[in-house]
Amino acid sequence: MAVLTQTEIEKKLSECTGWSIAEGQLRRTFTAPSFHRAMALAVQAGMLADVADHHPDIDIRYNKVTFALSTHSEGGITQKDFDLAARIDEAFAQ
Repeated sequence: MAVLTQTEIEKKLSECTGWSIAEGQLRRTFTAPSFHRAMALAVQAGMLADVADHHPDIDIRYNKVTFALSTHSEGGITQKDFDLAARIDEAFAQ
């Protein structure tokens, strides 16, 4: 899967609420109502990531969960990152 150009990334970002680019990664921090709900989101995202064979960096701080996505094998951000971001958004919305 090819690395997206800056123009492609900016277009896709305009379609994603809450996600941004930082340190070469697609990032978003979610705030859950409690610690156990934050952990549940991280576990659910982990299962989605396994199915997609695409594994984000996940940072949990009490009720905040930050996901950082990039396709390490390609050396940048690809469509795979935006696809997983959309699945994580859906999981958080439930």
